[in-house]
Amino acid sequence: MNPNARHAALPLYMQISETLIRDIASGRYVDGERLPPERELAKAYGTTVRTLRKALKRLVAEGLLERIQGSGNYVRQNRDAQSVYSMFRLELPGGGGLPTADVLSLTYTRKPADLPEIGTSDAASVVRRLRRLDGIAIAVEEIWLDGDCGRMVEEDLSESLYLYYQRKLGFWISHAEDVVWSAPLPDWTPDAFGLRAGETAGYIERRSWAQGDVPVEFSRTWFDPDRARYVQRLG
Repeated sequence: MNPNARHAALPLYMQISETLIRDIASGRYVDGERLPPERELAKAYGTTVRTLRKALKRLVAEGLLERIQGSGNYVRQNRDAQSVYSMFRLELPGGGGLPTADVLSLTYTRKPADLPEIGTSDAASVVRRLRRLDGIAIAVEEIWLDGDCGRMVEEDLSESLYLYYQRKLGFWISHAEDVVWSAPLPDWTPDAFGLRAGETAGYIERRSWAQGDVPVEFSRTWFDPDRARYVQRLG
């Protein structure tokens, strides 16, 4: 595998809509606020008005935007809106930020004895990634997916693993449980992260469930608290 290679980036209109969804959730855009004019917004995102309107159409469908003819596009808060990154809890210190991922390695191996219980297979896919927000390296992560859920394929990987699970493996993550504290960075931490292996960073352990009673995924994420924050919104 080519270290730091990117895989299956989201279409541009989805990148724009996901950025706006996360900005609305973080309070960068508040309920009732009018977005900048479409031509101005399209220029800011380096795209065409046509592509921008496709992104805005998705927000309208999610109840996050109201388009008023002759007036503009107005933000509407909707906690039930569906986002590709709805379970990604890391944000820039100022809020939001579009998540992307550089794949560092992908293997299929037997589960070690100290791995928390997930699924029913004795093997799992393991992917290690460098996570970014708006291009800024903010975290490294290691994800274990139970072998009975299907085997991850390098060429098909998406920057959003939960979207990849739905589209390529035929299941979806219904809920997750996070535990957050601090821990030393692993020995495989890439230079591009900025912090070095062994340094203390923010740390998240997550177990994720699909449509059964047993978790199917376990992940470890180490993040730089100077460049990102963990956010859980309720209500």
